Amino acid sequence: MNIVCLDVEGVLLPEIWIAFANAAGIPELRRTTRDEPDYDKLMRRRLELLKEHGLGLNEIRKVIGTIDPLPGAREFLDALRARTQVILVSDTFEQFATPLMEKLGWPTLFCNTLDVAPDGMITGYGMRVPNSKLATVRALQSIGFETIASGDSFNDIAMIRAGKAGFLFRSTDAIKAANPDLQAYESYADLLAAITAAL
Repeated sequence: MNIVCLDVEGVLLPEIWIAFANAAGIPELRRTTRDEPDYDKLMRRRLELLKEHGLGLNEIRKVIGTIDPLPGAREFLDALRARTQVILVSDTFEQFATPLMEKLGWPTLFCNTLDVAPDGMITGYGMRVPNSKLATVRALQSIGFETIASGDSFNDIAMIRAGKAGFLFRSTDAIKAANPDLQAYESYADLLAAITAAL
């Protein structure tokens, strides 16, 4: 049996941290896993910046409320779910993503969680498991699934390479150049066709 594991931000949704960085006027918060392969380093700096500027979950959620899925994302996801099982596998946080899942038709989401103080300040974060995307596909494979994966960032590469098929989607030139053997797509129609063929 097949199961497709999809990254979320950059694939189905705009990057939440970029949207918040733009709204808050903090350019350094625009850095994502497309720019920084070390997720812990990236998150520690994000939390430092939030603390420096006195910003917390409430301010981020206001921006999240203005975010919609990327054009065509819901239709792509619906078409894919009609063909096979799909799990969204993300390094985002449930406090960020849950309000957006309704806009995507409530797909299954595996992600992480934030530590939030009573005043809304984000004090830390917890990963489900180390290397959560790769760990997820390995766990699915251990119970009899064949995995197909797609994502756009450094932290998706291991997940993409671990299955029977994997694809980059709307990735950066640097990531594509570093992984020239991976098929890369820019449109949902092309990605859907590639996944369908792999099924």
